[in-house]
Amino acid sequence: MTRSLTDDLGTVLDLPDAPTRVVSLVPSLTEAVAATAPGLLIGATDWCTHPTDLDVARVRGTKNPDLAAVRALSPDLVVANKEENRELDVRRLRESGVAVWVTDIETVPEALASMRRLITGPLALDAPTWLDEADELWGGPPPPVRDRVAVPIWRDPWMVVGPRTYTTDLLRRLGHDNPFAHGTARYPAVEITQVDADGVDEVWLPDEPYVFTEEDGPEAFTRTPARLVSGRLLTWYGPAMVQAHHELA
Repeated sequence: MTRSLTDDLGTVLDLPDAPTRVVSLVPSLTEAVAATAPGLLIGATDWCTHPTDLDVARVRGTKNPDLAAVRALSPDLVVANKEENRELDVRRLRESGVAVWVTDIETVPEALASMRRLITGPLALDAPTWLDEADELWGGPPPPVRDRVAVPIWRDPWMVVGPRTYTTDLLRRLGHDNPFAHGTARYPAVEITQVDADGVDEVWLPDEPYVFTEEDGPEAFTRTPARLVSGRLLTWYGPAMVQAHHELA
C-alpha cells in the first residue's frame, strides 16, 4: 500500500505505508531518524557523525552524494534538505524512481514543524520524546535581546551567518541579536574588522563547516571576546535542539 504525501517544498510523493529502508543525505536528519527509529537507516553521508556509533553504508557527502551507491541500497525513501543538498541530485534520484523527501528549514519553528511532518508522515512513526521536549523548550516567544553575537563559519575569507538562517533564528530565541542578520546574502563575506568591532558583544566560533580551534580563530579577535561553540548545537535541527537549549540558553 502507498500514500500520497507532500514534502516541505510542495512535492507530492507516493510513499509506502511503512518504509523500512531510509537513506539520509543530511547529518541533522540522520540523527533525527536514528534517535527515533534506528532500524530504518541503511545509508547516510560521510558527514553524518551522530549518533557516534551509527553503522550504515556511507554515500559520500551532502553536496556530492554517490547517487549510484544510493540507488544500489534500494531505499524506500531518501531524506534531504533544500539548503544542504543540490536540487540536481534530488531530481536525478527522482528521475530514476527513488522517492526523495525534501525539508526546508530556516527558523526554529520551521525545524520543529518539519521534523514532526517527516516523522509522523513519510516515516509513519509516533512523535518521539525528544521532539516533544524540543517543542516545549523552544515553543515560546523569543526573550528580549540582551546582546549581539556574530557567528563566523569560515576564514580567509571571513564569512558569517546572515539573514534567513536557522542559526540566526536560534540566536534570537536565546536572546542574542545577529549583527549580520540583514541584507540579501545568507552567509556574507566580511572583513575581520566588521566582526571584531564595537557593535559586536561576542563572537561564537563553531567547529563546522570551518573547524575553529583554540589555536585557529580566537587569536584573530583583539576587541570582541570570542569563544568556541559546538557547530552541531548551532546548526543541527533534531535531537540536538534539546541539547542546544540546555547548553546555550
